[in-house]
Amino acid sequence: MKKSIFRLTLCTLAICSLLLTGTLVTKADAAPKYRWKLAQTWGTGFPIFGDAVIKMADMVKEMSNGEMEIRIDSSNKHKAAFGVLDMVKAGQYEMGHSASYYWKGKDVNTMFFTTMPFGMIAPEQYAWFYYGGGMELMKEVYDKHGVYSYPGGNTSNQMGGWFQKEINSLEDLKGLKMRIPGFAGEVLSKLGVVVTNIAPGELYTALDRGTIDALEWVGPSLDLNMGFHKITPYYYTGWHEPATELQFMVNKKKFDALPKHLQKIVEIAMQYAAYDMYARSYNDSAENWDKIAKEYPNVKIKTFPKDVIAAMKAENEKLLKETAAKDPVFKKIYDAQTAYMKKARRWTEISDYAYLKDNLE
Repeated sequence: MKKSIFRLTLCTLAICSLLLTGTLVTKADAAPKYRWKLAQTWGTGFPIFGDAVIKMADMVKEMSNGEMEIRIDSSNKHKAAFGVLDMVKAGQYEMGHSASYYWKGKDVNTMFFTTMPFGMIAPEQYAWFYYGGGMELMKEVYDKHGVYSYPGGNTSNQMGGWFQKEINSLEDLKGLKMRIPGFAGEVLSKLGVVVTNIAPGELYTALDRGTIDALEWVGPSLDLNMGFHKITPYYYTGWHEPATELQFMVNKKKFDALPKHLQKIVEIAMQYAAYDMYARSYNDSAENWDKIAKEYPNVKIKTFPKDVIAAMKAENEKLLKETAAKDPVFKKIYDAQTAYMKKARRWTEISDYAYLKDNLE
């Protein structure tokens, strides 16, 4: 009995000492009950995109009081930048972070949930996702892959790309080797461009060695960090990705097995990290656009000629209608996006566009 009291006294003193020194192990410091892994398309230390993933994982750990922890594996580790969907689907990773249009070879309907040429801008697209039926349509597409998909961060309107030569006509596109993903790649392919998709970590080398003649990546927020301005002189404004939304993926079985409170925490963390990335991207693009003007005056900012844009639009519409005629799910999503954009654009025109037009002229 005395030994038990002695041990209890020692334990009490130890706890008091820990409390006084501030080193008591709290629940948040304890070993997590749920350990998940996330595979991302981006390399180690990749800014903005990778930062959004880190923010999400940190929030999950903090909000769960240490009950859940998510380890992040970059493409440097898993060696499969474009294999993230397959790895999450198979349960090799519980989560992934990538871009939905990378899976168009597996399922053409996934492209709608990143962005589409001449489509919605970011505020319109977010409204569509959360209040216009977009999330439900995305769930319908990804259910057959055994994955839940969520918005994973928006870059806002992207630039049209970096080119070694000036584009003055449709003839200049023929035979041009360009890295460009998604439906935009299909459009340019119809106009004679030799289209390829290259992992982010290999883009600079491919452009520098002449493997490709042009590429689009994101915009000033990330393009300056990639160094493309050191190789190519022409920087074109965008048409193809007006609201590029990245993607968090979660294995359905793993997610459904989580306690309800952790499911909600993961969802909230993903949504916050996604919108925070949108704000960060916009800020960094504004900062770097100013930097281009001041520090890199040799970069020539160009807009595609009107006849080139017109040809892109015409080919885009043709491809959309052809694909919709063959795939009822594609048609369903295409019709839904078209109808929502038509409605939202009326407000965009009388609000943001009218304001900017009146104040920029």
